Amino acid sequence: MKILITGAKGQLGQSIKKIENEFQQFEIIYTDIEELNILSQKQSEAFIQNIRPDFLVNCAAYTAVDKAEEDIEFATKLNSDAPGILAGIMQKLGGRTIHISTDYVFDGKKGTEYFEDDETCPVSVYGKTKAAGEKRVLAFKGNIVIRTSWLYSEFGNNFFKTMFRLLKEKSDLKVVNDQIGTPTYATDLARNILSVVELSGKNSIEGGVYHFSSEGIVSWYDFTVEIAKRLHSNCKVHPIPTTEFPLPAQRPIYGVLSKNKIKNLGLFVPEWKESLDICFAIYK
Repeated sequence: MKILITGAKGQLGQSIKKIENEFQQFEIIYTDIEELNILSQKQSEAFIQNIRPDFLVNCAAYTAVDKAEEDIEFATKLNSDAPGILAGIMQKLGGRTIHISTDYVFDGKKGTEYFEDDETCPVSVYGKTKAAGEKRVLAFKGNIVIRTSWLYSEFGNNFFKTMFRLLKEKSDLKVVNDQIGTPTYATDLARNILSVVELSGKNSIEGGVYHFSSEGIVSWYDFTVEIAKRLHSNCKVHPIPTTEFPLPAQRPIYGVLSKNKIKNLGLFVPEWKESLDICFAIYK
């Protein structure tokens, strides 16, 4: 089975590359902007027709949440238009698309875990563009959307790496404690994406929306405290409300995702602290 990865230089794309040897039955082709401009329908059609993949895993996204509030046009093109273009091309070729999305498609006001069939209600440009991208991908039968949350890894820019640095540099640090979710190690997500492809090849999985994040319910403050423990940092971490740390884009206050649907496929969902231990051992 042949798999085409877009956005391969991002933290998820690099995480897939890291564990590809666990799935030697796949031929995986990695692309980023240098090889394939997914905003161009013409270039995308020519490239994908030449490769003729069985699956396309779209890891490309505009993820600068606050910047997106002003950069609406480009965020829309990358998060909404491009996924639709790719999914349409794959449909014509008889292939399937897996699109990666986010808990930011919800407003977080539910107060309990979100299920795959809950109505989306984004409160930021980022969330709205990602929700629109989901709809465009799912308009084609058999396609899959995997929503995740609070993604981090040893690659790229993410909350884990930022806190890792700041906890070494500062004596005091303020972190919001009223935004609740689940940190997700990108390697765990990568492994489950390829497992979903494997199941799809065996006709063991239907199209639609699936959720994957680690197990656990924590705040950004809790996450930071656990990083500090592993660093043996002397930095004092202070919990603050979101109102004391205003940002251009509104975040979901509660973005915990139900993983029951993906668990029913027999896929493993790790506890978030265990995955943090693995990432920390690699990155330290």
